[in-house]
Amino acid sequence: MSRHLHIVCLDTPCPADYGGAIDMFYKIKALHKAGVEISLHYFSYGKKGNPNELNGFCKTINTYERKVGLKGFSLKQPYIVSSRVSDELVKNLQKDNDPVLLEGIHCTAVLDQLDLNNRKVMVRLHNDEADYYKALAHNSSSLLKKLYYRFESRLLHKYEHNLPKGPVYAAIAQSETFHFKNGHGIENVIHIPAFTPYHQVTGEEGIGNFCLYHGNLSVPENEKAATWLLTKVFSKIKVPFVIAGKNPSRRLDKLAHLCQHTCLVANPSETEINDLVRKAHINILPSFSSTGIKLKLLHALFEGRHCVVNDAMIDNTDLESTCHRGSNAAALASIIVQLRNQPFTGEEITIRQNVLNEKYDNDRNARIIIQHLW
Repeated sequence: MSRHLHIVCLDTPCPADYGGAIDMFYKIKALHKAGVEISLHYFSYGKKGNPNELNGFCKTINTYERKVGLKGFSLKQPYIVSSRVSDELVKNLQKDNDPVLLEGIHCTAVLDQLDLNNRKVMVRLHNDEADYYKALAHNSSSLLKKLYYRFESRLLHKYEHNLPKGPVYAAIAQSETFHFKNGHGIENVIHIPAFTPYHQVTGEEGIGNFCLYHGNLSVPENEKAATWLLTKVFSKIKVPFVIAGKNPSRRLDKLAHLCQHTCLVANPSETEINDLVRKAHINILPSFSSTGIKLKLLHALFEGRHCVVNDAMIDNTDLESTCHRGSNAAALASIIVQLRNQPFTGEEITIRQNVLNEKYDNDRNARIIIQHLW
């Protein structure tokens, strides 16, 4: 039996250079591999263009302009939703009655235009977006941004609470499954872990050369984490520390070079990031937001050695046994000192394999999507 699926993405899913894009791109690949015929729809903005790599996995590809700035602003809908309202998308989806996968709350404006009684729809929940924007407000140093993020968070909370009950909601994190069931009264919520490029745990035994923090440094939360590590942890211990990521601020770059044992690698390629993760002795990944699942954590667990985290990074992820955990800066510093000369062992690799290989199996998780849509 042929299966045809519409996938609506909040952004260009390729290049897969951040968490949401990674989940979307490798989900498309896994569903294509499972024999699903895909009509891809996505909102294009920025300078990504139309990647040719997607043609190999999709029957058709339609792009839609995201309404940025005031054109997409609404006092009634969250900006991430209202800026993706598209009559053309609705028209294309109404040409048939095949199942639809909506990537993120961002793409759910079309739900009002779909016949949910006679059509299977799944909404991928990448985050509790209301909590995510609340955390952005807390972490931002700009008063104007704080006000905007708080406003967006309130709109998102109200919007999430009024989501229709007909679709299947597929949370990327187990904690969000409970949140949408208990907090918003949505019964039809399931947990489908993130789709990733990783198939096996490949971290190397032995000792690496440095500690590493990596992430998109233009994101306020990530800049805050990197700054916190520099000022609260690695100012106290003389252990080599590398920060790597996209678009760091001048302030962070300057701060990273104040000490002889700390440095920053700006805008590394994918190959360079992978090399840094593998060569590091410790991947240190604190977070100031407990929403979603951090793909950089999975990257470190699949391909790196020791992984040191704080509570917000690891809570409610079922990954506690794979990481070293500290509740504050002093605890993280103490763990780093203990681990700096401790080899990463085959026993630790086995623990990770037992936890990760089944849960983050793209083929298995694609089959779960298929079971719910056909």
